[in-house]
Amino acid sequence: MGFLDKVFDRDDDKEKKKADFSDVRSGSSSTAPSPAPGAQQVAAGQGNRTYTVQAGDSLSRIAKREYGDASQWKKIHEANKDQIKDPDLIHPGQTLRLP
Repeated sequence: MGFLDKVFDRDDDKEKKKADFSDVRSGSSSTAPSPAPGAQQVAAGQGNRTYTVQAGDSLSRIAKREYGDASQWKKIHEANKDQIKDPDLIHPGQTLRLP
């Protein structure tokens, strides 16, 4: 045993301490992205969701957030043609169906 082993209380003969994970619980990651503001489940089992438009949103921004692909904006527009005449004009507070 060397001098530094004594200073740092290292001894190869001692039982090596093992990490104690007895209080670790499974669950979701704390780094997982949180749901987009305004997104919510309509009815259990349906799989369709709605999204309430926030200031600064566009269909492509919503598509990027919800589907990971901004070009999917057409899918949102198609599902909401009854209330979106011009896909460049959506308004905060509008509730859109997300297919």
